[in-house]
Amino acid sequence: MGLYDLSFYDVIQRNATAFGSNLCWKEVDDGRHLTFSQFKDQVDILATGLAEIGIRKGDRIGVVGKNSLEFFMIYGAAAYLGAIVLPVNWRLSADEMIFNLGDCTPAVVFADEEFQETLNTKKQKLTSVTAYYNLKGDNGAWLKHGSLMQSAHPVAPADVASSDGFVIIHTAAVAGRPRGALVSHGNMLYANLHFQYNMELTHADVHLNLLPLFHVGGLFLASSSFHAGAANINISKFEGAAAAELIQEYKVSHFFDFPPILETVLTAAENGGNDIGSLRAVIGLGTPESIDRFQSATGGFYYVMYGQTETSCLASIGKYSDRPGSAGKTISLGNVRLVDEHDKVVTAGEVGEITLKGPMVFKGYWGLDADNEYTFRDGWHHTGDLGRFDADGFLFYAGRKAEKELIKPGGENVYPAEVEKVILQHPAVEQTVVIGVPDPKWKEGIKAVCQLRKGKTLEPQELIDFVGERIARFKKPQYVQFVETIPLKDDGAINREEVKSRYG
Repeated sequence: MGLYDLSFYDVIQRNATAFGSNLCWKEVDDGRHLTFSQFKDQVDILATGLAEIGIRKGDRIGVVGKNSLEFFMIYGAAAYLGAIVLPVNWRLSADEMIFNLGDCTPAVVFADEEFQETLNTKKQKLTSVTAYYNLKGDNGAWLKHGSLMQSAHPVAPADVASSDGFVIIHTAAVAGRPRGALVSHGNMLYANLHFQYNMELTHADVHLNLLPLFHVGGLFLASSSFHAGAANINISKFEGAAAAELIQEYKVSHFFDFPPILETVLTAAENGGNDIGSLRAVIGLGTPESIDRFQSATGGFYYVMYGQTETSCLASIGKYSDRPGSAGKTISLGNVRLVDEHDKVVTAGEVGEITLKGPMVFKGYWGLDADNEYTFRDGWHHTGDLGRFDADGFLFYAGRKAEKELIKPGGENVYPAEVEKVILQHPAVEQTVVIGVPDPKWKEGIKAVCQLRKGKTLEPQELIDFVGERIARFKKPQYVQFVETIPLKDDGAINREEVKSRYG
């Protein structure tokens, strides 16, 4: 490691000294808890165990599991060794999980017991994997996690630079193929500092870790809280009443929200008589109604933001009350500009593509040089999203470019092209367009507009089930509408804007 480099493991070392006896991590499921000093000790042992089975700098470590102490420790051990964590969304279908794993050729894979049988049916496709381990202890039929926790003689930490890769998070399947976004140690540490500064996180705070650790929002708010010396209260599965009780019991101060999380917590707290007044900061993509309800009930602040995995979660952030409807102001350590189709900067009030340069920009898509060249053209990261600045510099999100059609149900990313590809496998469907529509629960829902083949009939639920059996269930349509004909352009191509206008 160079004189000017810093890794996530350096933060672990620093916190073991600065906050050694403070609560670092609490497992709600089984009651386990570690101080910052104890967490470092456990990470060191796990890193040594991984080194003894051959894990070296640059190797990928696949993880398929729900939030747990072991999951977060793998991030620490990977940072120690200079390895790269490859967390996989467990909501995906077996084929999707195997694709994401195989795309980045991991040397070892950890999984919760409930996902092992699914993965076992596809193991033959993962030719790079040399060992499969239970993610948690002896829970599962794979190699025992405890066998990695027996060494008493730690190896020396690897020489890790800030620019070295730390985690690969697959984005949604643009053009039908997920892309693995490589995020560096520096990316994470800068993101941590932005969350800490803007949300005023300190060692006195308590984070309810409820978003999954395979999600950039879940991972980075957990790491930001850790970095600040705050405690992480971890749950493996979100349930509103339980969350409200934990907020009261542990005086939780902040968490990350995707609809309908906040609304569910507020309703559960009202019904259960829970005191959630400690909750001073929630960040995410809430609806105006849930935000107003939260701020009135607690006196806390709701923080809005714009970002993506490729911008290390953040490109703008601010308090909702500063400018309702906006995504806050651009981050301190980043230069955000809006450009037209010719990459010329647009003026305030005009809509342009959101582009970013600075230490928050990710390393690139794993193994996709052509995509990286296009995304990073002219020395800027092109997000594919549209926005506008008002006269005071607040950023307003304005949708997606046509090349990057995207739907976000409950914070998940779903590309229409991927869903359309599956729908067209149904023998009754001639043509389809998948669009995002307003949804009272998920904020944005998935709607399939379908033209059936001549003489064919199909029930909406039958099509929904058909899609849910082939890709992750969160990607299946909530709404289906059958139409006589799909509107076309003069050149015969589907007119997506007309479909949105008529049926959105």
